[in-house]
Amino acid sequence: MLKDFKRSINYVESVREVLEKEANEILKLKDRINFRINEGIEMILACEGRVIFTGMGKSGIIGRKLASTFASTGTPAFFLHPGEALHGDLGKITKEDILIAISNSGETSEILNMIPSIKRIGAKMIAISGSRKSTLARRSNLVMDIGEVEEACPLGLAPTSTTTVTLALGDAIAVALLKARDFKPENFALFHPGGSLGRRLLLTVGHVAKRKRMNPVAGMDTGIKEALFMMTEAGAGAVSVIDDRGRLAGILTDGDIRRELLNGHEVLDKKVADLYTKYPVCVSEHQLAAEALRIMEDHAFKVLPVVTGQKPVAMLHIQDLVQTI
Repeated sequence: MLKDFKRSINYVESVREVLEKEANEILKLKDRINFRINEGIEMILACEGRVIFTGMGKSGIIGRKLASTFASTGTPAFFLHPGEALHGDLGKITKEDILIAISNSGETSEILNMIPSIKRIGAKMIAISGSRKSTLARRSNLVMDIGEVEEACPLGLAPTSTTTVTLALGDAIAVALLKARDFKPENFALFHPGGSLGRRLLLTVGHVAKRKRMNPVAGMDTGIKEALFMMTEAGAGAVSVIDDRGRLAGILTDGDIRRELLNGHEVLDKKVADLYTKYPVCVSEHQLAAEALRIMEDHAFKVLPVVTGQKPVAMLHIQDLVQTI
């Protein structure tokens, strides 16, 4: 058992060492960033086509991820495999596009073989490389140089720090583009409608309320017993209390009634006007469901009236939100 424990400690130190090395390489890149990054970002912002990432092996995997990040944050992008490009997929590139080629050595043959066709098509090229003197760097319109990066691999062979640094650089550019385009949460949600994030950013109170169709409403003169029946039938645990013009005046919950019963009061013969809470917190149909959930959690509410033009149109229960968002 002790032997196994010592072995796990060694693994911990090994993992920490790799994390430290890769983090240090990212920080070194931070110090290398200069005005050329502005040129690259401005070139992408001015692009009337798409940003196309390409790369072989591990660089290709990073390129796929960056293409996905760019596309989901407002910059149309996709990944093009160099091998597929050389067998017909170069037709996907137009003169309005920008090709971002990732190659640490800058000498990847499959990428270099693409360059003559890219030049004839008229697309611009940005190289992400570890050497400004490489063939790829010299034949590109702009170079984003990551410099000499020490791999975390003890053999110095497996791409580790280089891919991490490239990924970090690409993410940083994507965020800079996001800010430049004034990309908002609702824009992000538009591209992520199927996930939980999309639901949080797009789902409104009205969407949730329509699914349940609960709107128990009682007037001031409604008896407590009748109000209880309304709550039970709706399964809401509360009723919206309205004035003589149908506007929301307050709320009455089953908790209000239980507390009166515990105090020994004759509750069931009373009217709603005797127990309801005035000026309740409420939400509109157009507010985000996530915002309504935050309000309920902050105030420890289980229910919340939904209003349109001061009139109650639904009663929202916290479970409806928790199950939906």
